[in-house]
Amino acid sequence: MKNTFMILVLSLLFVGCKQDIKPADIAKLNGYWEITKVVFDKGEIKDFKMNETFDFFKIEKNNKGVRTKVAPQLDGTFLSTDTFENVSVRFTDDKVYLDYKTDYAKWSEELLTLSDDEMVVKNAENKEYHYKKAGPINIINDGKETK
Repeated sequence: MKNTFMILVLSLLFVGCKQDIKPADIAKLNGYWEITKVVFDKGEIKDFKMNETFDFFKIEKNNKGVRTKVAPQLDGTFLSTDTFENVSVRFTDDKVYLDYKTDYAKWSEELLTLSDDEMVVKNAENKEYHYKKAGPINIINDGKETK
């Protein structure tokens, strides 16, 4: 009986800790995101200490937009590739999905966490991608801020 009670309490704790992502939170997706780690389905973790590219999201008020890869430059600017994915944000029951589409493929990721400085998504292979919000890197121009 004691074990059953403990399992029930722990289950409620885990369910209660789940972040509730609201439509108003989607604006937090906009901007530059740098991957920090990937957690694989069996629990292995791959850390990323430094990245040559960031993901740039631009989501409009209709929950549609684009994601593209950009490379930060030493002067605080970004080089963008010509490739991008169309992104739609989909709310289903108590989950939020990012639906991607290119000319060649379609796929979805579940948005698990979204805050001003952190994002976690999970793909169909149960890999969790952890991101932190990134900004310009300016190590030349005497540290002048980049707009």
